[in-house]
Amino acid sequence: MIETQDVSKTYRLGDTKVRALRKVNLKIEDGEMLAIIGPSGSGKSTLMSILGCLDVPSKGVYLIDGKPVETLSENQLAAIRRNKIGFVFQQFNLLPRTTAIENVMLPMYYSGVKPKVRRQNAMEALAIVGLADRANSHPNQLSGGEQQRVAIARALVNKPTIMLADEPTGNLDTRRGDEVMQIFQKLNREQGQTVVYVTHDPFIARHTNRIIQLVDGRIVSDEAVAQPIEAGMPRPDDLLVKSWDKNPDDEEDA
Repeated sequence: MIETQDVSKTYRLGDTKVRALRKVNLKIEDGEMLAIIGPSGSGKSTLMSILGCLDVPSKGVYLIDGKPVETLSENQLAAIRRNKIGFVFQQFNLLPRTTAIENVMLPMYYSGVKPKVRRQNAMEALAIVGLADRANSHPNQLSGGEQQRVAIARALVNKPTIMLADEPTGNLDTRRGDEVMQIFQKLNREQGQTVVYVTHDPFIARHTNRIIQLVDGRIVSDEAVAQPIEAGMPRPDDLLVKSWDKNPDDEEDA
């Protein structure tokens, strides 16, 4: 389980203090799949950075499996980032001059995995995302959806228990976004992986069992989704245009 207790985060921009998170309390059980939504600047990416041990709270406590992150050494944090958490970003962040399988193998170089095992594990990860036949292709030979699937394979190659994804479908069309959500649902349901992702799209958010909404650094709603949308289903009419990239307290002039 991962848990935040009164987590706040403040940045300094010159003489200005920016409060990105304000007393966020959140529990995510092992095997959950949930979406984090909210307008730009609401603190979504900051929260994801803290959950991924890429940043630390200014105040409050973040616990992983009951252990306060602040008590862990740099080596212990690096091991968590390497082995327990997989990261997927909106930008695919693939090395352009290396093949798909070489990109997927990268995290294992830091884990001391032998070359033969690295290649075997990378091929297994590519097979999970349906790209075993593109293992020797370079990023510029792959579509955007295929590049994102390579990035997902890279994130899961060390068999993490937690997958964190920041706008994983943001640069993809509807079809490619569906492919990504199919993978996340499969990882969650068949392998029991905890999946947490940020999205502006309410349709993508409803592919999960729980939706957290952030506004101005605070959790303003924590909603259970009774009937998650199955990846590949058509988008309902009421979710064609709606976006959460807006503060719900904002009102348009009449």
